[in-house]
Amino acid sequence: MILPDRRIKELLKQGDLRIEPLDPVQIGPASVDLRLGTSFLTPRTTQGMYSMSAPIEYERVEDTSFVIPAHGFVLATTREVITLPDYLTAFVEGRSSIGRLGLFIQNAGWVDPGFEGAITLELFNANHAPMRIEAGRRICQLVIAQSDGPVDAPYRGKYQGQRETTGSRAYLDTEVERS
Repeated sequence: MILPDRRIKELLKQGDLRIEPLDPVQIGPASVDLRLGTSFLTPRTTQGMYSMSAPIEYERVEDTSFVIPAHGFVLATTREVITLPDYLTAFVEGRSSIGRLGLFIQNAGWVDPGFEGAITLELFNANHAPMRIEAGRRICQLVIAQSDGPVDAPYRGKYQGQRETTGSRAYLDTEVERS
């Protein structure tokens, strides 16, 4: 069940759900708008190729704005840090107003029960011209859903506790045998 504004406010007041900092105007009818933070990462250019089995090097930028090149990619973070209890999950969706500017927002779309941290966003500028993005602007929305009950294994993974933009840690996945 997707939570309406009334239930989101109740859970925030009880302290079961935490979104900080939060201005009440960010709470919509069935979502919470999240704002762009000041931490950005771009993958460093390589002469070889990127691999899911090796760490990627990133260039970090801390600033109140960032220019994404035409057809460019950047990782960014939300200003807000969220904490989900073991019975809530959330979806991160791009805001329609931002998508209509040609900026595609992704974060794998899903936040597991038990996650705590800022949300790293993958941003792609689909335009033929650079785009300036500004910290503090509403960039995406968090849609919160309640599960049937607490999960057996809440999230305690490799991105738990992140406070700034975090690059891929896919190389830490264990489903592939390493030679």
